[in-house]
Amino acid sequence: MFDQQVTFLYTRELARSVAFYRDTMGLEQVLDQGGCRLFRVAGDSFLGVCTAGPDRPFNPDGVIVTFVTEDVDGWYEKLKARGVAFETDPAENPKFNIYHCFLRDPDGYLLEIQRFLQPEWPRPT
Repeated sequence: MFDQQVTFLYTRELARSVAFYRDTMGLEQVLDQGGCRLFRVAGDSFLGVCTAGPDRPFNPDGVIVTFVTEDVDGWYEKLKARGVAFETDPAENPKFNIYHCFLRDPDGYLLEIQRFLQPEWPRPT
């Protein structure tokens, strides 16, 4: 197994995206690399938000960042109170045996807040 995990997203407006993930989502910024900012999502899982450029193109199509929590409804209410518009309300998805909802970040990346309903899913330690 690896020690840590980072998912990188690319943006045209770094300040706007940093404000969303830090202030709206409430993620802790752990590193400022100038054109990239890294946020702790959970434990040793991180999200990097970087300025798009020729070597790192902006393209939110096909990307879903999933935040796993037991409190999907709580996050839904907290983010709605902060002005976030959701694409879906929290609901069960019997096909994948999950409870989840979707929203988009300022660049159009699809974000999912999800709880696994399968008892075999590894719980946080």
